[in-house]
Amino acid sequence: MESFADKVIEFNTNLKFSGSLPEGFEVLNPYHDNPETMVVMEEFYQKYYNDHNRRKFIIGINPSRHGAGVTGVPFTDTKRLESVCGIKMQSARTHEISSVFIYDMLAEYGGAEEFYHDVYINSPFPLAIVRKTKTGWLNANYYDDKKLFEAVKDFMIESLRKHISLDLDTSEVFVLGKKNAEFISVLNKEAHLFDRMTVLEHPRYIQQYKSKEKQLYIDKYILALKK
Repeated sequence: MESFADKVIEFNTNLKFSGSLPEGFEVLNPYHDNPETMVVMEEFYQKYYNDHNRRKFIIGINPSRHGAGVTGVPFTDTKRLESVCGIKMQSARTHEISSVFIYDMLAEYGGAEEFYHDVYINSPFPLAIVRKTKTGWLNANYYDDKKLFEAVKDFMIESLRKHISLDLDTSEVFVLGKKNAEFISVLNKEAHLFDRMTVLEHPRYIQQYKSKEKQLYIDKYILALKK
């Protein structure tokens, strides 16, 4: 019988977006772009998810170029992948602001093993999206452009269904970011994926705008996830 880790690794290995996007947007697939991403991603899931536990589901937006867009592990930059998870990435060195909050919260939750034993994190669009600007390519969110959302909507529903099939608790889902929650709500009404949605502030928002109140948000996350 396949473990939770085996199913996640299989999902990531076969992950591909073949749809067309509006002009100026591109999708980055770290699993295809960097061979080491696949290696460290597999090591991470075999370390923390090699079981058959049912887990709570946290939904982000879509990976950033410096977090899961490099490591293949949601909200995990190379710094925390090495310092907390003990998995060193040779080909890249990244710092991602959301990863800082998640791993500070995770430490207070009880540590990486306890947190990942209980919780699975991923995104409705599980690949990085970038947008072309005058100064180069920048991170983009799937909801930044109406045409972009329409282009990826069906793929997002399909991805969420595949995540749920890993054996996730669908009685309550934890959505990061209020705007993200508005769009997940649209998907949920159409596809009937989750019974209830709990919205938590996005780690990037907390780190950038509410850093003085960070402990309040850490407590809020832990209270929501452990209740």
